[in-house]
Amino acid sequence: MNRTDDARVVGAGAGSSGTGGGSSGSGVGRAGAGVNLLALRGHNAALVLDLLRTAGGDGISRLEIAERTGLTPQAVSKITARLRTEGLAAEAGRRASTGGKPRTLLRLVPEAGHAVGLHLDRDELTAVLADLTGRVVAERRAPLDFGAGADAVVEAAAGVVRDLVAADPGRLLGVGIALPGPLDHVDGVLHRVTGFPAWDGFPLRDAFAGRLGLPVVVDKDTNAAALGLALGGVAESFAYLHLGTGLGAGLVLSGGLYRGARTGAGEFGHQVIQLDGPRCGCGDRGCIEALCLAAVARGDTAEAARALGVGAANLVSLLDIDLVLLGGRAVFAAEGSFVRGVGEVVTERARRGGGDTEVPVAVASGGDRGVAEGAAQLVLAPVFGRAG
Repeated sequence: MNRTDDARVVGAGAGSSGTGGGSSGSGVGRAGAGVNLLALRGHNAALVLDLLRTAGGDGISRLEIAERTGLTPQAVSKITARLRTEGLAAEAGRRASTGGKPRTLLRLVPEAGHAVGLHLDRDELTAVLADLTGRVVAERRAPLDFGAGADAVVEAAAGVVRDLVAADPGRLLGVGIALPGPLDHVDGVLHRVTGFPAWDGFPLRDAFAGRLGLPVVVDKDTNAAALGLALGGVAESFAYLHLGTGLGAGLVLSGGLYRGARTGAGEFGHQVIQLDGPRCGCGDRGCIEALCLAAVARGDTAEAARALGVGAANLVSLLDIDLVLLGGRAVFAAEGSFVRGVGEVVTERARRGGGDTEVPVAVASGGDRGVAEGAAQLVLAPVFGRAG
């Protein structure tokens, strides 16, 4: 038996109702997708946990929790007592009161639970182990070959996850997996990943859950990264554009991650912007992805940025977003060129359209593990009622 099997798992195993990423909705604000944490029974407990998390090490009193949540002091006392019993909350000292005895402060115990975030790129795997605050406590990287077939990729990735968690066999909440789309987020099933038609219809979530015995959530790499950025409060409405081995977008609109009814939102790379252009792996010609990747391959960063800028300007015009964030290995290799090139196209389009408000273009925070960290948030955020 491996160390993953020895780990104390909170939540039902593979195939159980309500776990494994099988939630039915698609937007931020839906608690519980992919995680069935037995210690947390209901929305009110999630609200309390979120306040403990945001209070940090200084802690927060039960009275303040009641005031901010609208819960009765009795309800808060019951919830916090349960959280302390589960090891999720602890005392953080006392604070002087304006009257009566000092108030006891409570804080979240970050190490009381962990989640794995797994980024499966076409040629590389990045895995992180994050505590309840999202802080990365361990990381693994390994080469990956999507062309080796689904079973081989899943087995190799599962081995990396087992190795990652072996050093900390504590409470494991689940595994969030982010990879190129398109895919079905609700059922955890892949569709036709560009260049890898054999993956079409593969039940990735169930395959991982069966090997690991943990709840699993599956989403697109761009959605995972955008979720992590949204939770960090970067903007109310923004687009995250990821240029690596492919090109996609994650969309946050009015504070919520937008997946679309079939997780189809953000298939940004396959906009046709050059009729009769070069053939793309999707079968069309002149897609932004094909143009950008071809330019990167020949070392023409300026042209890649210009093509990406056309797509970004289309999104800004269509969705009236506040910010464009860039990520992916191609961007990280030439950050200044991409920010400048994309920004110029977006700004020029806005001027021609009569817009008088600049839409900033910047490199996303998180660097080359931003997708993996976002994947961990696919598991962690619902614990705090924040996203799913």
